[in-house]
Amino acid sequence: MEETGHGGMPMITAQTVDRIVGLQGGGLPVLSLYAAIEPGISRREIDSRVTSLLDQADSLAKDTSAGHDERLSLRSDIEHIRQRLGEEDWPPAGIALFSCSGRGLYEEVTLPRPVRDQVVVDETAFVRPLLAVLEEFHRSCVVIVDKEAASAWEFYQDELRELTEFTDQMIHAPNAVAGLDEHRVRDRAEELLKRHYRHVAQTLGELMKAGRYELLIVAGHEAEVPGFLEFLPRELRDRVAGTFTINPDGSQLAEIHAGASGVLQRYERDEEERTVAEVLDRTAAGGLAVVGPADCLWAGSVAAIQRLLVQDDVTMAGVVCDESRWLGLAGDVCPLCGKPTRPTPDVINELVLAVIGDSGAVRHIEADTPLREHSVAAEIRFPLPPDPAAAGG
Repeated sequence: MEETGHGGMPMITAQTVDRIVGLQGGGLPVLSLYAAIEPGISRREIDSRVTSLLDQADSLAKDTSAGHDERLSLRSDIEHIRQRLGEEDWPPAGIALFSCSGRGLYEEVTLPRPVRDQVVVDETAFVRPLLAVLEEFHRSCVVIVDKEAASAWEFYQDELRELTEFTDQMIHAPNAVAGLDEHRVRDRAEELLKRHYRHVAQTLGELMKAGRYELLIVAGHEAEVPGFLEFLPRELRDRVAGTFTINPDGSQLAEIHAGASGVLQRYERDEEERTVAEVLDRTAAGGLAVVGPADCLWAGSVAAIQRLLVQDDVTMAGVVCDESRWLGLAGDVCPLCGKPTRPTPDVINELVLAVIGDSGAVRHIEADTPLREHSVAAEIRFPLPPDPAAAGG
């Protein structure tokens, strides 16, 4: 059964992205449109903004240098989306639309956060904003714990859901300590607390071992959270993204949501900084890593990239050879096969698609790191052969 999120719409999943990554025009253009749907925005403003984006695409549909079939397909894409604009009431956050009418292709995806308004027409789907959104959201288990109770929540794509499968069987027996002296009462209370923490840790372990959750977030009274963390086994402790303070007795959904969001934002920023530092250090040491558009495009051309890091807001025009899959910043002729190249409005998107197709990983970096100076960097599988484009220059 498909998971739903904002407004009951399907959540974006890795399967959704895989399907859209596979959208190929096969000589016809693919129209990719992203629009932010902020809370409280009027229907008139949404219509105006999306129409403005479609007008940009319409100018390309009227370009007589393009073939008849290309222009006809693009015009059909534009009309289809105009029709959807009049029919659909998209929920707040963001929307991504992908269309190639000439190939009978259409995908519509609601996003869990707003994205920058943009429209791209190319022979492949423009997937970078979609990937960046998916990378941001780690499926996390949030546990709210104190000395007498515990609850667990799933936090994913900005949605908070109580985990009904978490049943707290807290062993709390106030009558069991009646008649005991103060020392024995304290010992008995500590033993009950340990049993409670162990039980919560065991239940969390079962949830995490099922593979559904990437990260664990722990919340509760400031003085009690460190004590609970000591009862987590090493494999769970290593997956703790962070903690936040909350009063379990008076917890509101908004408080839990805000606390978990803050933890994940800090975790994501720190992880991005560590990842960039690792790759740049490896490059500086002469290891299997490259930095900058030219080297990364060549590495992608020969399927050498294991992990690609891309500055999130960077785009650059370039060329691609559909025969050899060579990627470059410029050049009318492919240096590998001699065939004509195809211009593309964002060659980094083509690089992302190539890396995914070669079973590599892609990470969009939003944090302000040294990657901003280079735009892209990559860990590579093997030393690169000489770049014929560089040799020719």
